[in-house]
Amino acid sequence: MADQKQASKRTTMRRLGTYMKPYWFYLAASILMSLVSVSLTLYIPILTGNAIDCIVGPDKVQFEGLLRVLITMGLSIAVTGIAQWVMNVCNNKMTYSIVRDVRHDAIQKIEQLPLKYIDAHTSGEIVNHVITDVDQFADGLLMGFTQLFTSIMTILGTLIFMLTIHPGVTLVVVGITPLSLFVASFVARKTYHLFLEQSERRGEQTGIIDEMIGNQKVVQAFSKEKDILKSFDEKNESLKACSLKAIFFSSITNPATRFVNSMVYAGVGIAGAIVAIHGGMSIGQLTSFLGYANQYTKPFNEISGVITELQNAFACAGRIFALIDEEPQLPDDEDAVVLENVGGQVDIQEVSFSYQPEVPLLTDVSLHVKPGQRIAIVGPTGCGKTTLINLLMRFYDVDAGAILVEEKDIRHVTRESLRNSYGMVLQDTWLKTGTIRENICMGRPDASEEEMIEAAKLAHAHSFIKRLPQGYDTMIRENSDSLSQGQKQLLCIARVMLTHPPMLILDEATSSIDTRTEIRIQKAFHHLMEGRTSFIVAHRLSTIKEADMILVMKDGNIIEQGNHEQLLQNRGFYYELYNSQFAS
Repeated sequence: MADQKQASKRTTMRRLGTYMKPYWFYLAASILMSLVSVSLTLYIPILTGNAIDCIVGPDKVQFEGLLRVLITMGLSIAVTGIAQWVMNVCNNKMTYSIVRDVRHDAIQKIEQLPLKYIDAHTSGEIVNHVITDVDQFADGLLMGFTQLFTSIMTILGTLIFMLTIHPGVTLVVVGITPLSLFVASFVARKTYHLFLEQSERRGEQTGIIDEMIGNQKVVQAFSKEKDILKSFDEKNESLKACSLKAIFFSSITNPATRFVNSMVYAGVGIAGAIVAIHGGMSIGQLTSFLGYANQYTKPFNEISGVITELQNAFACAGRIFALIDEEPQLPDDEDAVVLENVGGQVDIQEVSFSYQPEVPLLTDVSLHVKPGQRIAIVGPTGCGKTTLINLLMRFYDVDAGAILVEEKDIRHVTRESLRNSYGMVLQDTWLKTGTIRENICMGRPDASEEEMIEAAKLAHAHSFIKRLPQGYDTMIRENSDSLSQGQKQLLCIARVMLTHPPMLILDEATSSIDTRTEIRIQKAFHHLMEGRTSFIVAHRLSTIKEADMILVMKDGNIIEQGNHEQLLQNRGFYYELYNSQFAS
């Protein structure tokens, strides 16, 4: 288990290296400025010691030498400040450029992921990866760039300067140093998996918050507030517990390293005083040495803090890289053809499919659809109606068999041309944040004003749109309550009316519309479906009487097919379904 974690951490660091490559110039500039800043900072104690040595005693001050030292000190401090500013600019530029690239790759991967991944993970969990995990990653990365290089150079620089003053006293410092390294190593081992667990718990918490807010009406309708709060409290308590463990181990770093630092300072003070008494160094040199001892120990505090933050950053980076590394949906074949001049012939040949291998759904489904036919799909809930639609649109690929459009296997057809061949209206509406105009014209951004209004009129949406404050320029949001569910569905219908696709898929397309408007919409659909192959999923069987063929599905199989009159005469499952609507 430990080996796996170390391997995961090494993989994360290698991935981070690939993101840093384009910004090597900023990294090099940051290291250079850090070197300049540290060198001049460490030169200050030397100048301080020289200044003290210029003050020999009362009326024995070497003013000329002291002035030169003070001027040099002032210039050194000024250059140090400029170098630190340039270093911070480079670090910020590099960090947030890397974060931008990571977020871009994450969103790009989400757009490429198969629907089975989206179905298996909550939206809150995915949002947590892209927002919170990347923010945590950025904070740790910025601290690492800003402090890690400077701290390491400070340690090396102070050792070099101390060796030039007195190697013997320097050995006292080096002898106590392993204690700080031991503390840093101990914290690093303990905190990585704790911060990883904290990140996972935070993702679960974000998921339940997202679900609760998005479905608050349902929660209140079923009086589930207490149950939701209880579930949230459990997640919250779990997050608190792992966060406390992570913070506990990270918080022992500072006091432990400060204790070691005090030991170093005391050791230098005692050893240096003994050496100075015996004439081994001047008072100014002892002052410089104590300054170096103080500067030498400070980076260990910073490095310990940086290591803690980096563990958190690596844990979050590992999660976001895991998302980026998810297997995307299979790309289009290199020789994939583009569907053109689609007439509407569809063949389903012995298709089998299941979302989970151990739970079969569709089994050996076959169907031949002629161009222009209206195919209605009916059956009880869970029989596979919507699954069949998902396969037609290639949101999922079949496990066995094949689906052909114009005698071409859709697995060897570009997804874009396949999906552009269908107009789709679902029971679940989807509107993007934008104007009414932008939502209707989503499928045809180049449509004229007249064409858009005509489509809205055919969908019986024009009248309510004109009553809105800004008409077609009214801003709406996906989950906005400014429109009823029925009005949202009318906008989705208008969107399809505008595209004039060669084939239609209507999955309970009028489920949220009142009966009077539904009758009008059905007439508009009849007009739209003329000459177009149409697949209609409906629970209200009265709406599909005029279909050329009705497929009756049960347990993933087509058990009956024919037109309305034929199926009623057969007095089979469809006959029972149809008459159950009128049962008392």
